[in-house]
Amino acid sequence: MESVGRLEEEALKRKERLKNLKRKQESTANGESEQTTDVIPRPVFRNYRPESEEIKENALEEIKPADVEAEVSSQLEMMRAPIVIEEIDIANLAPRKPDWDLKRDVSKKLEKLERRTQKAIAELIRDRLKAGQDDILQAVNVASAAIAAGSKVDDD
Repeated sequence: MESVGRLEEEALKRKERLKNLKRKQESTANGESEQTTDVIPRPVFRNYRPESEEIKENALEEIKPADVEAEVSSQLEMMRAPIVIEEIDIANLAPRKPDWDLKRDVSKKLEKLERRTQKAIAELIRDRLKAGQDDILQAVNVASAAIAAGSKVDDD
């Protein structure tokens, strides 16, 4: 029962606050309707307090529509002027391939593997030469003769 009584009291207090707030809004609305100005109102700093005097002065200056129009027109004129670029950077013209970073990172590992592969191939050739020297020597001689004959044909 006590909680119900407390809730009713809070509701009454809330209603009273809302009535007071409404009265304040009506009184300020009546006061503002009498004042009419053509100047843009000054900004109100609620969460920010400028520390420098220059910022305070700039924030409190009155802005006139003619000043805004002049600023906008000058910006538009600057945009109409052609932009001349003296130097062209080739790297900016052609974008990099999507896998350039992967190639960069893997290149060192590939060099090591390439060396190991060459050593393994040389070792296999040596083993085959020891196992059957006659057959391999003949195959090498035939291949070198064919290459020599092919180069002579290309020269003609």
